[in-house]
Amino acid sequence: MSVQWFPGHMAKTKRLIREQLKLCDAVFELLDARIPSSSRNPMVNEILGKKPRIVVLNKIDLAEPGLTRSWESVFNDRGHVVLKVDSIRGTGVRSVTAAVQKAVPRSGTAVLGRPLRLMVVGIPNVGKSSFINRLVGQKSARTGKRPGLTRGKQWVRVGRNIELMDTPGVLWPKFEDPNVGYRLAVTGAVREEVVDVEEIAHWLLNWLLANAPTALKKRFDLRALPGESGDLLDLIGIKRGLLLHGGRADRSKTAAVFLKEFQDGRLGRFTLDEPHA
Repeated sequence: MSVQWFPGHMAKTKRLIREQLKLCDAVFELLDARIPSSSRNPMVNEILGKKPRIVVLNKIDLAEPGLTRSWESVFNDRGHVVLKVDSIRGTGVRSVTAAVQKAVPRSGTAVLGRPLRLMVVGIPNVGKSSFINRLVGQKSARTGKRPGLTRGKQWVRVGRNIELMDTPGVLWPKFEDPNVGYRLAVTGAVREEVVDVEEIAHWLLNWLLANAPTALKKRFDLRALPGESGDLLDLIGIKRGLLLHGGRADRSKTAAVFLKEFQDGRLGRFTLDEPHA
């Protein structure tokens, strides 16, 4: 998949992070638990340097639990404090204070004379606003499932001892590994307007055929699976009643519906990135 761009707002976000990082004591780096490696922006990693960091594996409700634990171990081995959360339901959010204290031991108003300041970074649609809203307890930042909804910079107070700075989600100019682009697209980090939805659906169908065929059979009530993703997409379209004149499956609509069902966890819990050191 070829998705290469570097819009002005992304360059601006890079400058914003670099400038505002000087005001921050630590960073929450949000990653999608389904793609912990693919959702890690290499540019952000470069900018953060040695700044204390808490890796937040978000959307754990959609990821395979065993692989989430494996990824937690990977990041622990790299020296990072790790939080596993579901920002929508609030799972794991209560552990934030302990994680912050572990990442920045000498912190808090009593030591610094001011609240601890943390920046929240991550790719589009990784759940930064939902994470902040859970910490604050109210809807302080706009949220939605469309990538890139957060704009500009805003400081949000969490209790007496923490201030958070939200940043717009930012992707990087070029995906060296095309599979990274596909993983980002199937999990909703890349806007549908800039990708071929059918191409993305074919990639995901092939991945599921190889890794989770039973989930496909169960979700779409299929006794057997065809070997080709195109034939499978047609079957799904027929099952969902997404037809063109003449009774053929509408592949474009079927691809969009299939991707949404995957993104909503209707097919099950999957982790597309294998843990690696």
